[in-house]
Amino acid sequence: QVQLVESGGGLVQAGGSLTLSCTASGSAFSNPLGSAFSFWTLQWYRQAPGKERELVATFTSGGAISYSDSAKGRFTISRDNAKNTGYLQMSSLTPEDTAVYYCSLARIYWGQGTRVTVSS
Repeated sequence: QVQLVESGGGLVQAGGSLTLSCTASGSAFSNPLGSAFSFWTLQWYRQAPGKERELVATFTSGGAISYSDSAKGRFTISRDNAKNTGYLQMSSLTPEDTAVYYCSLARIYWGQGTRVTVSS
């Protein structure tokens, strides 16, 4: 059983910043030899009202990082494998960033989402 819990969403004014967190728990991450969290590709997605879910950022188990065009230069994905936690730092937010943000491990496990609302 794997659970992902996102946090950090909220209401922010345009131009502001937010940092989202995604913490994994469950038997898959209870390996006494080290966290299995590091073996998973971490991704952040978002879904705006009336739109399809879109990929925002990826941090592979090998350390490769990539961003959508809309996120480049403004968002930073990171992870702390010792804490089984991933992060998405978002800055220079615009109303177009308003969405529910989801974290995922290899598109197999998903969190419940955290809502980000950017006011103009």
